[in-house]
Amino acid sequence: MSGTLVAFDLVGIFVFAISGALVGVRKDLDVFGILVLAGTTGLGGGFLRDVLIGATPPAALADWRYLLVPIAAGLLTFVWHDALGRVERQVTVFDAFGLSLFCVTGALKALDYGLGPIPAALMGMVTGIGGGMLRDVLAGRVPAIFRSELYATPALAGAAVAVVGERLGLAALVVALAGAAVCLVWRLLAIWRDWRAPLPSGPASV
Repeated sequence: MSGTLVAFDLVGIFVFAISGALVGVRKDLDVFGILVLAGTTGLGGGFLRDVLIGATPPAALADWRYLLVPIAAGLLTFVWHDALGRVERQVTVFDAFGLSLFCVTGALKALDYGLGPIPAALMGMVTGIGGGMLRDVLAGRVPAIFRSELYATPALAGAAVAVVGERLGLAALVVALAGAAVCLVWRLLAIWRDWRAPLPSGPASV
């Protein structure tokens, strides 16, 4: 990946890892459990993406920075979780930032590996939601994408914007910022306005 994408990837890992570590703090886990959730959240989506597109070994195993960043984020959260808890009202705010960065880097890396526009956008979505899914499963929560709140849709939209921008030949930084902004604004608005995906009407029959 280019330097811009690596930078976005590492920032996304850091932000996602903080969200994972905060979940661990709120679940009263010890320092090891917090670091596990931080690493799983920060690296899970990118690991899935790399395996699916054939980028082996995954960046998480090939570049020491990808392992150091979530550990640093986890330790930072472990020590200063009270301050971080006051800064971010909800874990979902940090999660939204990580989602917006990952959906872009995932899509653009998939394009670099020869995938077409639609598969690349889907890989961007997988990159964004993968770590959060694993975090929620390990923490005993229903993953966000299985609840009615809008989560995967903003990720797919941001990835699609990045793919279109790349195909139009725009600068990598412009493409990354545009895609991340679409996902972030949509996700934060969904949190703020409590936008929900449609649910089945009426009681479920057994």
